Amino acid sequence: MKLCHYNNNQAGVVVGDQVYPVGEALVRAGHLRNGYTMLDVVTALAGTPAAMSVARSHDKAGAPVALASVKLLAPILNPPNIWCAAANYKDHQEEMKARVQSNDRSDYTKDDLMAEFFMKPVGSMIGPGGPVVLPKVSKLVDFECELCAVIGRTARNVSEEKALDYVFGYTILWDFSQRDPWGMGKQNTRNIRKGFDTFTGLGPWIVTADEVPNPHDLRFQVEQNGKVVMNAWTGNMITNLHDHIRFLSSVLTLAPGTLISTGTPAGVSKLHHGDRLKGTMDRIGSMEVAVVG
Repeated sequence: MKLCHYNNNQAGVVVGDQVYPVGEALVRAGHLRNGYTMLDVVTALAGTPAAMSVARSHDKAGAPVALASVKLLAPILNPPNIWCAAANYKDHQEEMKARVQSNDRSDYTKDDLMAEFFMKPVGSMIGPGGPVVLPKVSKLVDFECELCAVIGRTARNVSEEKALDYVFGYTILWDFSQRDPWGMGKQNTRNIRKGFDTFTGLGPWIVTADEVPNPHDLRFQVEQNGKVVMNAWTGNMITNLHDHIRFLSSVLTLAPGTLISTGTPAGVSKLHHGDRLKGTMDRIGSMEVAVVG
């Protein structure tokens, strides 16, 4: 099921080229209140089988509208946290050594690497279309495109074997990253460099976990102005979602709606005013953003 957020903060299910108003159906059934957020929707669907049944009966929700006619928003605007894995593909590690003289991590254990998880501010989020605004302080801003998991139920001290049981669904996360002037040395400045307004793109929707049997076997690519600049496979992650959920839940509680983004492979490149980016991932779909500044 593709769960989207559209127009006036409505929840919908995308089927083909149609959007069904399942948020209204969930309100009528008593699973949501008027004025709900997408965090409320995820929590209800993940925690209440009857609510999920209403959503899956999308053909009874009401008259659909054409997908092309709606304004898609970030599929969840108020996640409790956005956790992002750093340097999680070997080819990206090598790329960053050359690009910004980053540290050699070749002798890191998995937990050493995951201790570099960083948080992105919720206020930095944008949805499909963007725009991504380039800050005047920087002459080098890159894109990063990543698989992102959405936690469905409270997770604490979860084993690797049970980790994916706590995932509600998956989406695409764009991690826009300022490289200069603060990313060219030994300072740990990720939260600022990756936290500017508009520097977190999310979308185009959340695909429920039952439609992604193996999140570590997805192909994806990025086009910049129509040219393919990134080709990747999630199976090349150094640490995967089993590791991430085990590690994070061992030190803190993961609440429903928490986002865990899994890092970017190599292929990042500089952004310019007027650029258009398109990321496409197996089983999820495509998300485009525009760059201004």
